[in-house]
Amino acid sequence: VQLQAFGGGLVQAGGSVRLSCAASGRTFSSYVMGWFRQAPGKEREFVASINTGATTYYADSVKGRFTTSRDNAKNTVYLQMNSLKPEDTAVYYCAAGGVRIGRHYVTATSYDYWGQGIQVTVSS
Repeated sequence: VQLQAFGGGLVQAGGSVRLSCAASGRTFSSYVMGWFRQAPGKEREFVASINTGATTYYADSVKGRFTTSRDNAKNTVYLQMNSLKPEDTAVYYCAAGGVRIGRHYVTATSYDYWGQGIQVTVSS
């Protein structure tokens, strides 16, 4: 599986950005999809995940502001980010993993495939 992310850029605090992540292959619907981010000098952290049944999970820091969704017909997962804050500034990554991820969706090492990082910068 190859993943390619789109979107990102510079946005003012309070604004919105939508990231897209397109996957190659015919088995997209069988993958758990995750979003992670890494700010300068910090470790990569979990942001959101959506499983094969479209159940979503979010980090507490983004809950109520970010929404992830998937379109299996388009082999694409989305991350809609609203009410952005300067502390949301980071490189964002999409990732794909098998259903064996289970409850370990917050752990980066649970995922097998990664997209290239995409920068999101929120100015104050």
